[in-house]
Amino acid sequence: MPTGRFAPSPSGPLHFGSLVAALASWLDARAAAGRWLVRIEDLDQPRVQHGAADEILRTLDRLGLYWDGEVTFQSQRIARYEQALARLSNTYLCGCSRREIADSAVSLAADGAQVYPGTCRAGMPAGKAARALRIRVAGTVKLRDRVQGELTQDLAREVGDFVLRRADGQFAYQLAVVVDDAEQGVSDVVRGADLLESTPRQIYLQRLLGFPIPRYLHVPVVVDANGAKLSKQTDARGIDRVDLQRALRFLGQPPSRTLGEAVRAWNPALIPARRAAAQPP
Repeated sequence: MPTGRFAPSPSGPLHFGSLVAALASWLDARAAAGRWLVRIEDLDQPRVQHGAADEILRTLDRLGLYWDGEVTFQSQRIARYEQALARLSNTYLCGCSRREIADSAVSLAADGAQVYPGTCRAGMPAGKAARALRIRVAGTVKLRDRVQGELTQDLAREVGDFVLRRADGQFAYQLAVVVDDAEQGVSDVVRGADLLESTPRQIYLQRLLGFPIPRYLHVPVVVDANGAKLSKQTDARGIDRVDLQRALRFLGQPPSRTLGEAVRAWNPALIPARRAAAQPP
C-alpha cells in the first residue's frame, strides 16, 4: 500500500513551513488511497521542547490531517538503530572536532557543510580520542525527485564520510530516518527541499542495508522576507484553516473548499520546482 509520513521535530509548535510539508505529504498519500503516518523525530533531546509533540499532534488533528496507526517516537527506537549500525561493516571512529574539520576541509557541500577530508579514515592520529562514528563512502548516487528533477551526487567529493553516531552518543538523522522509513514501509517521502542534498546519503545507506528506496518529492522550503527558513522558534504563531488554503497556494494547487476536494485535485506537477519561496499573503 502507498505509505507517506510526516516526521516533525518537537522543538516547538507547528509553523507554516512545517504545515506545507505535512499537507503535501498528507495529500499525496490520500490521493493514492494510501496510509499516512506521523513520526516524532525526538532524537536530539537538547532541542526537544516539553509539550511540543502533543501540540503538533493537536494542530494536525484540529486541521483534519488525520494519521493512520500509532504515532512513533524515535527516542523509543534506539535498539533498532543499534541493530542497523551493527550490520554496517565499513564504519570507523573519528576523533575530529568541528573546528578541526572546518580548518582542514577543502570544500563545501551543496548544503553548506564542510566536506569531511578523511583525516581518520585510515586510523585516528596519535593523541586523538574517539568522538563520532563515520561511514566510508564511495561512488555516485543518482536521484530523480518528483518535483526537483534529477540530482547526481559524488559522495566522496561532495560530502565525504558522514557521521552515523555523533560525539554526544546520539544517532545521526541519516541512519535513523533510513531505518524508520524502511521498517514503517514508507513508499513515498514528501518533505522540504532543505533535505534534498542529504537524500543521496540516505539512498547510500538504504543500498548497504538492503532496504527499499522510496520515491522522493521535495517541496519548496518556506522562507521569510529576508530569505531565512522559517523555524519553530521564530514563527510560533497558531496555525488555522486559513493557513491550509495558503499552503495549497504555496504548493501551486487549485483552491479547494474542503480537504476532500484538495485530495481529488492533488497534482504534484503543479508544485513549483524551486528550492525555496516566501510564504503567500
